Amino acid sequence: MDRIYELIEQRQSDRAYDADKPVEREKTERIIEAARLAPSACNSQPWHFIVVDDHEKCRATAAALASMGMNKFASQAPCFIVIVQESPNFTARLGGWIKNKHFPLIDCGIAASYITLAATAEGLGSCIMGWFDEKRLKRLLDVPASKRILLVVALGYSTQPHRDKSRRALDEIASHNLYNKY
Repeated sequence: MDRIYELIEQRQSDRAYDADKPVEREKTERIIEAARLAPSACNSQPWHFIVVDDHEKCRATAAALASMGMNKFASQAPCFIVIVQESPNFTARLGGWIKNKHFPLIDCGIAASYITLAATAEGLGSCIMGWFDEKRLKRLLDVPASKRILLVVALGYSTQPHRDKSRRALDEIASHNLYNKY
């Protein structure tokens, strides 16, 4: 069980990749399998994953990700996983309406987290991105206009060293039994 904590410690947002080293298809299949097993509200599984590993499609995807000066590093990534929101099942939709929560957003975020942890287990770097030209990506990947692309995860062999995490202290972000913000 210690392995999961090691993966959590090792995982980081990598923004530099070996552009000449492709990600093996077996690895992306295992990563997608991990995402498929992620929990979702009422087991709705409101997602579709597009693995972009074709060189030309990767270049075009990176261009859509780098819109307005953001995510310039994406041009180095040899692979992307695009997370498309699908409709939730009736129970999740009803529960979301009652509780005023859009569960597919939460569920796709959880799946993205599973993707990054699985990528770390495979020896890959990753970075979750939410800033991109969605219309351009939809056209490129033939995603229906009625769908939303929520996140894109860059994958590749990182050329960055492992960085220590800078996080607030545990007692600043958690309490027991009552909300107790210091």
